[in-house]
Amino acid sequence: MTTSTTPDQLAKLQQLLDRQEILDCLTKFSRGMDRFDRGLFLEAFHADATIAAGIFVGGPGELYDWASAMHEQGQIATQHNLLNHTCDLEGDIAHTETYYLYAVRNRDDTNWLAGGRYLDRLERRSGIWRITMRTNMIEWSGLLPTMPIPFSDVPDIHGNGAPARSTADPSYQRPLINRRRPNIPG
Repeated sequence: MTTSTTPDQLAKLQQLLDRQEILDCLTKFSRGMDRFDRGLFLEAFHADATIAAGIFVGGPGELYDWASAMHEQGQIATQHNLLNHTCDLEGDIAHTETYYLYAVRNRDDTNWLAGGRYLDRLERRSGIWRITMRTNMIEWSGLLPTMPIPFSDVPDIHGNGAPARSTADPSYQRPLINRRRPNIPG
């Protein structure tokens, strides 16, 4: 028995594909900032995009330069975690609301958390979804007590590569392989 795909099913499939491409775009911003990967960061934005984030209002290149310098000066690790995500699609324009949790290890060994929402307008141009307008809604922040980083005393903990704020980070390794020796605690 064969079934044919209905126009309604095709439209829903296209919407799912668009939503995934949009979420992938938003992830490029987070990963690009956390890994100090300027090229990946800029892939999230059309060149003429406007971003309003804290005291900053400007374009993608200027945002990367300002934010990466700030992160490098004051922090040793950052994680821009994307959480709840809504996406309203209308043709080649999308409006999204994405909750985030921003976690930081500062150079003074304090830990800072902040949460809020990214409100984005994205456009599909030449078949590619990218951000054209972003507003960062910062809603809360706070400090966490400092504790030792877990397992830092394990001799080969970085045998598969040490975390890096660059493309030297193990997440860029292809293929990802294990170089650590077997060890089953017990």
